[in-house]
Amino acid sequence: MRRSLFTTLLATALGFSFITARAQIQTQKIVKDGIEIEFSVEHPASQSNEVMAGQDAVFRFKIRDAATRTPLSGSKPAAWMAQRERPGPPGPDQCRAKVESFLQGSLRSRPDVDLNAYYLLTLNEEASLSVIDPLLGFGGTKLLTLVLLKSPGEDWVLTSDRSKLFVSMPLVNQVAVVDTTTWKVITNIEAGVKPARLALQPDEKYVWVANDTGVTVIDTATLKVAAEIATGAGQHAITLGVDNKFAFVTNRGDGSLSIIDIPRLKKRKDVKIGGVATSLAFSPLSKALYVTDEVAGSIAVVDAASHKLLARIAAKPGIKTLRFSPNGRWGFVANTSASMVYIFDASTNQLVHEQPVGEAPDQFAFSDTFAYVRSLGSEQVSAIRLSTVGKQLDVVKFPGGQLAPGQSKVYAASADAFVPAPEPGAVLLTNPADKMIYYYSEGMAAPMGNFQNYRRVPRAVKVVDRSLREEARGVYSTTARLPKEGVYNVSLLLDSPRVVHCFEAVAKSNPAIKSEQKTALQIEYLNKDLSLTAGEDYKFRFRLTDTATKQPKSVLKDVGVLTFLPPGSWQQRQIATPVGDGVYEITLNVPETGVYLVFVESPSQRVEYRQLPYVTLQANASR
Repeated sequence: MRRSLFTTLLATALGFSFITARAQIQTQKIVKDGIEIEFSVEHPASQSNEVMAGQDAVFRFKIRDAATRTPLSGSKPAAWMAQRERPGPPGPDQCRAKVESFLQGSLRSRPDVDLNAYYLLTLNEEASLSVIDPLLGFGGTKLLTLVLLKSPGEDWVLTSDRSKLFVSMPLVNQVAVVDTTTWKVITNIEAGVKPARLALQPDEKYVWVANDTGVTVIDTATLKVAAEIATGAGQHAITLGVDNKFAFVTNRGDGSLSIIDIPRLKKRKDVKIGGVATSLAFSPLSKALYVTDEVAGSIAVVDAASHKLLARIAAKPGIKTLRFSPNGRWGFVANTSASMVYIFDASTNQLVHEQPVGEAPDQFAFSDTFAYVRSLGSEQVSAIRLSTVGKQLDVVKFPGGQLAPGQSKVYAASADAFVPAPEPGAVLLTNPADKMIYYYSEGMAAPMGNFQNYRRVPRAVKVVDRSLREEARGVYSTTARLPKEGVYNVSLLLDSPRVVHCFEAVAKSNPAIKSEQKTALQIEYLNKDLSLTAGEDYKFRFRLTDTATKQPKSVLKDVGVLTFLPPGSWQQRQIATPVGDGVYEITLNVPETGVYLVFVESPSQRVEYRQLPYVTLQANASR
């Protein structure tokens, strides 16, 4: 998927020079084929700007034309960081070889930090979040880790620097805060009775939490409750304007919209909407709030500045979800009971389309080209071409799985079940009935692929994109952490124009980080020279010993063995059988000739696949 952008390597690397920038930021610069690239590392929390291991730092590349100084926008650089294995910077050939190995996703050459990575998160039926690596991982096995919660999550929001994830947990009346670098829960915050919907205001000062009595306001800096504000009866939806002055909260039971003064953290007034206020959205184009009345089948339009009711757009009873297209002009409303989608124009507040879709539409996702509609009663996803809105609608359908999502017995989350993928023209769709996440690229008749959630039911999906972003013209940055002290090679690939170069980053020792613990187990492969024949059974054995005591570990019941054929076209997982004296065995049967990699883990000993040495096995054709 994303790696396809960086498949061709060309050019030799130049040496770099150091220049001293303001605030003691050490900047490295190269000029290659008329392109100037500056690399810098900043530690915003440090006055000396020294980067410490385990702390957030900003990694930034400035790319421009060397002659004209014109920033190069849309360059799509790729970068990886790996701790230096030998003294001195790598030469051009070494740098190029390292980049090639990173592009191939080789397990024998994994970076310490991947500045191109993005992760998929699923909000599960159980009290956990799945973190899935869609680009790397062991072939089809892409589950990176699980984030354990106190109870199942309902909704979530992510900060713009992608460092903190807030997850509401109604059953325990709390919001979990997850560090997306370590994938650990930092803290759990009391957030009123049954917290559900979340909203992050534009300046990210507060996270707004809807609960049974109103809203709880959480300060994102201190992770403390800043206010608890009563609104009205029933379930609530929240949205915010663009100026951080007002928060808008629907009250389903009262059929009203509460206006909250953000600087004062007090409710200013309630606006009567109708019978049942269900969904809420803000259009930056019209600078108005749009609230659906499910019973009356109308959409109330409220001015965001004056808080006056401006108009009502008539539809049909049963309308629920309301979303706007990326430009803020076209409002899309799902009518679950009538299996219709209504589209209105925010510039005129007039209904322009009534479009039949699959049975019981409930959610929307948008790309620059399409509006996607999920339907609970059908596995088919409807895609409405945005350029045809206001004209003759162009609607296509594709299967979003094998089963209709509504066939799942798991209740739907408030969070989105499908979202745009980081790649242009693609979406990610969870199907709880299939227990899968599907990847769809525009123009295809069916999803291009899927990601397993390992028997867990995914109720929602979110993308945590930790890759380099263009923060200004020609300036690409991301926030990451160097895991250990030492010198790191920062390998950069610029695809167009093509440049490969290895810069340098240094992490100082961090007293707050405990000394790295040794791996609890050591492994000895007993028949690593075994000659395999494809399609035949072989006993493969290895011995595990305790690193501290040097004694055999003979009674482990969770010793997992992963065997796969690079780059992941075939893989097999097995639990090894203990046979005494620390020796374990599996029966190996590989399907075809080739070189196979074998990895071993033991969760009870906190030993992961990547921590123990692996072995390679050659499989030959049958005679």
